[in-house]
Amino acid sequence: MHTVTLNNGVEMPVIGFGVYQIPPGDTERAVTEALAAGYRSLDTAAAYGNEEAVGRAVAGSGIPREDLFVTTKLWVSDAGEDRARRAFDTSLRKLGTDYVDLYLIHQPYGDVHGSWRAMEALHREGLARAVGVSNFHSDRLVDLIDHNEVTPAVNQIETHPFFQRTAEQDLMRGRGVQIESWGPFAEGRNNLFTDPLLTGIAAAHGRSVAQVVLRWLVQRGVVVIPKSVRAERMAENLAVFDFALTGEQMAAVASLDTGASAFFDHRDPEMVSRLGNATLDD
Repeated sequence: MHTVTLNNGVEMPVIGFGVYQIPPGDTERAVTEALAAGYRSLDTAAAYGNEEAVGRAVAGSGIPREDLFVTTKLWVSDAGEDRARRAFDTSLRKLGTDYVDLYLIHQPYGDVHGSWRAMEALHREGLARAVGVSNFHSDRLVDLIDHNEVTPAVNQIETHPFFQRTAEQDLMRGRGVQIESWGPFAEGRNNLFTDPLLTGIAAAHGRSVAQVVLRWLVQRGVVVIPKSVRAERMAENLAVFDFALTGEQMAAVASLDTGASAFFDHRDPEMVSRLGNATLDD
């Protein structure tokens, strides 16, 4: 198992299995197949509505809990010190576990600092082996670090060939924060899977475009959580450690960067209001 060491010494798998947008009814099967394929890191969130299904798959797998790395996230409507603590307890109950390996603030909105105080306490108590954030731009990340005791171990942000986040990664590296990619394939936008440059590199290695993209991220030191509901694709996404991209190929992929999100800007006022006021019942 290939891992990175977080800023508190915790080992995190470089490739995990994401369950975003997998319906709860399909999640247990998908996670079961992912675990059978060899994944040991699972990424879910309260907002995904499938924590219970993830928990059932883990319980039914027979894999010792200490061999797994489970991530879940705090939604905005539960921001604040007291509410965050209650939300964490709810997530633990749904997951059927005594602790999580990584607990993230899902969005940089609401009472972030109050939430972080709760997360620092959860970390001290060993209920969350590591704590971090998601979707934080560099200014928000630095503000959180400078005004709290615990530096986030991870910042999970949109990162893929069309939005590469190299400046943010450099800042995170300097601050001891591990970058983690969500949407590594940009959900197929910009015709990623048929892009001529990526298909050419894939053909040169006898690999798929998905494998090339994951390999490119891994070589940059980015943790990835690709999602698939097909067992053969799950296995394919794990098989990226037996080849490497050349420096020339890495530079070629770097040329694809647009510098803009393929989805939406987390600093857009309309989106800030929409996400910041969304509840888990929506």
